[in-house]
Amino acid sequence: MRSASARPLVSVIIPTHDRAELLMEAIDSVQAQSYAPIELIVVDDGSTDGTAQRLRAARDVRLFRIDHTGRPGAVRNAGAAIAAGDYLAFLDSDDLWIPGKLAVQMALLLRAGARTPIIHCREHWVRDGRTVSQAGQRHRRAGRIFAESVRKCVIGPSTVLLHRAVLEEVGGFREDLEIAEDYELWLRVTARFPVAYCDRPMVIKRAGHGDQLSERYGHVERFRIDALAPLVAADRWAEPQRTIARRELARKCLIHAAGARKRGRHAEAERYEALAAESSPGASPPPARNASISAANSGSAAAYSRIDRR
Repeated sequence: MRSASARPLVSVIIPTHDRAELLMEAIDSVQAQSYAPIELIVVDDGSTDGTAQRLRAARDVRLFRIDHTGRPGAVRNAGAAIAAGDYLAFLDSDDLWIPGKLAVQMALLLRAGARTPIIHCREHWVRDGRTVSQAGQRHRRAGRIFAESVRKCVIGPSTVLLHRAVLEEVGGFREDLEIAEDYELWLRVTARFPVAYCDRPMVIKRAGHGDQLSERYGHVERFRIDALAPLVAADRWAEPQRTIARRELARKCLIHAAGARKRGRHAEAERYEALAAESSPGASPPPARNASISAANSGSAAAYSRIDRR
């Protein structure tokens, strides 16, 4: 039998802000894992609710505090930058892992081989104490899933285990996005790598509490447009990803434009209709409307430069 010391070190990164009670439950779910060795890093995004004081009593937790950003990608990147493990796993501070999650995923990932350096799993969704059915979620989850990933976010951050070389190659999370930073990263990842999948609910996704950004904004498709448009404008993808991404960006823009026009926001509708026309397959690549965002998506920008071998 392999000893624990012969297994790869997994660095678990929990970003948090003012969720001390939920955070302690998330930590407990990590420390209940059967897999070892684990490095547990909590990145505190400027909490003011006594999070640091609560963590003083926690065992085997590495606390890294940063000034408040309100940007999940920046917080996760800060943790990845100081992580010692060859493998990284992320857990949002309001989610929980089922015991055995890391052990099952690591076994499957090692079995998949080096060409598949990332695995995710099914989630069990809970809202206000009640299970939310995922029966209607029908999409491909394993292999080459770029086409599925560009349509919606099919990989939950709390479900992922990946080799750190993935982030070293494609860059980390975008640090300027408040929402859809995970969607944007998985586009860059799935454009390059196949993905493994564990078809078991190994993560409890807890929804419904008011501080969640998705709860605050409700409809998040506009944020996905903000994430996707600079990638399309950079025009770095080969076929078929290039056409898939441009077609989906045009579709999203037209849907948003129709909603804006219905609500009397005609100037906004015209902007998104113009972007849809520019993004359609066969048109010239749409111009980068925000130079800093376009640069951030090059895969080698300063926003990602901290994700490298320590």
